[in-house]
Amino acid sequence: MIGVLAVLFFAVAIGFSMLGQGGGVLYTPLQVWSGVNFHTAATTSLFLIMTMSLSSSIVFRKAKRIDWPLALVLESATTLGGFLGGFYSARFSGAWLSVFFSLFVAVAGFFMVRSFQARHPSRPSAWTVWQRTLGNQSYAVDLSLGLPVSLVAGLISGMVGVGGGILKVPMMVLLLGIPMDIAVGSSALMVGLTATGGFAGHLANGHWDWRTSLLLAGAVFFGGQIGSRVSVKANKELLKQGFGWFLLAIAALMLVKAILAAG
Repeated sequence: MIGVLAVLFFAVAIGFSMLGQGGGVLYTPLQVWSGVNFHTAATTSLFLIMTMSLSSSIVFRKAKRIDWPLALVLESATTLGGFLGGFYSARFSGAWLSVFFSLFVAVAGFFMVRSFQARHPSRPSAWTVWQRTLGNQSYAVDLSLGLPVSLVAGLISGMVGVGGGILKVPMMVLLLGIPMDIAVGSSALMVGLTATGGFAGHLANGHWDWRTSLLLAGAVFFGGQIGSRVSVKANKELLKQGFGWFLLAIAALMLVKAILAAG
């Protein structure tokens, strides 16, 4: 069964790394469907996200798609949320977590597909607004919104065993006005840091299957290398639309799974 999961996770890593994701939204359910306990699957998923984040960040750094200072500032809140989410995850059933997460993801996907106007700070001179420039792109990020939203994204991500990119990319594009390609590249770095916080929380509860994690990590690393190299050449608008439909598909998949499990 590990061999089958390795092949599947290699393919997942290619597709998800193109979008700045860690892949946990599929790593976790695929393991659950193969008979692994939800909390153990979530912990293994977080370890694999850390692995793929390292792989993708190597490529995105070279392509200058990562806003390092901004990513690290936002991640300070997200990692804290990831740890708290992972630590307190044992208090919630896997079914309820899946339902909540799928609904949250569906809303994010809807806004990405509809191509709503990116939010820009209404107070450009406020001390909480951070003017950023990367390459030939300039944008302003309101930290009074970005930090609390990052904390919530990390909390949810840590609970369900994902790196948070599925929430971070729409958050950065729709709420903070960050260009799509920079959001994807920065997310690739951030998901690994968030996953580290969530992983530590789960590890404290003794959920980790380290043997399975190490066996699958190689497939995920090489898949991340391939997908991120494709991403740096992709059209930003097509990437945004594709990401939105991807979110809606994942939300539907997780919701159906949760309903079947509850029934």
